[in-house]
Amino acid sequence: MKTYVILGGNGPFGVHTARYLLEHANPARVICVGRGAEKAAPFTLDVGKGDPRYSYQQIHLVYEQDRLFELFDAEKPQVIINFAALAHGASWTKSWRFYDTNVTSLAKMVEQLTSRDYLERFVQVGSSELYGAVNVPATEDHPLNATSPYSVSKLAGDLHLVSMFNVKKFPMNIIRPSNAYGPGQQLYRVLPRAVIAGLSGQRLPLEGGGGAKKSYIHATDLARALYLIAEKAPAGRVYNAGPADPVSIRYLVELVAQEIGMPFEQLADIRPARAGEDAQYWLDSTRIKAELGWEPEIGLEVGVRDMVEWGRKYIGELRDASAEYVLRA
Repeated sequence: MKTYVILGGNGPFGVHTARYLLEHANPARVICVGRGAEKAAPFTLDVGKGDPRYSYQQIHLVYEQDRLFELFDAEKPQVIINFAALAHGASWTKSWRFYDTNVTSLAKMVEQLTSRDYLERFVQVGSSELYGAVNVPATEDHPLNATSPYSVSKLAGDLHLVSMFNVKKFPMNIIRPSNAYGPGQQLYRVLPRAVIAGLSGQRLPLEGGGGAKKSYIHATDLARALYLIAEKAPAGRVYNAGPADPVSIRYLVELVAQEIGMPFEQLADIRPARAGEDAQYWLDSTRIKAELGWEPEIGLEVGVRDMVEWGRKYIGELRDASAEYVLRA
């Protein structure tokens, strides 16, 4: 029985990972750590509620690493999963904040963790944006082509971890998933925003008509990949994780409209494309399938239905919630 700490555990994918571990890993403890107070039920899905193995701790990764290490040394986690990052494509304003969180705080934490012998595995959640726009599925050895401050910061974090493994044998792995989604996702993301717009009779601003193509992975499939990496992967290994093919954002929104039962034209409000947006993200996930037996199990149609059901359940709380992204430290 292991103790798991999930950094960025107040976000949707930390929540889904906590639920997966509680249900499948037989953990001693699952501790989620986030910079803010624990969110309301539409976003936490009440994961861990009433389970003595679960707890949530409010600790800021950038400014409170002293408190973070007090937690680490008290709980002695065997596995740390790091979702904590500023993650937004529009990173051209206050770009330095992305480096503070995604590079500097990561490097400080990892250097301190090298002296903690209780740690068996540190799993870093990276980004498929490091490969940039591609015309063929990108393998883990594909040339890296970060094109925004966000993706540059994630690239720097990955390279630092690789160097710490090569020289210090820091027991890390990196996963580069495709675009993840799932119930509880922040409302500024396109899928939950489309769901809430459709259910509340609003229009979804669709930049560029939704022509950009991305690969989408359900949060439960991502959680399962993280668990397999923590348990079975050789230290130092990097893994992509995504479906076989990308789809356009327009197609994604069309699925939402279909599931809700409304015309696409009634849901989508076509807007100009976002500056600097890559045309297509596409991953080759052969390595994780061959080495760890992972592949996606939740198809996009089923996943969209899951999102719409979540939206219907919580529409009273979500209808008036802000869908604006706020850049915080």
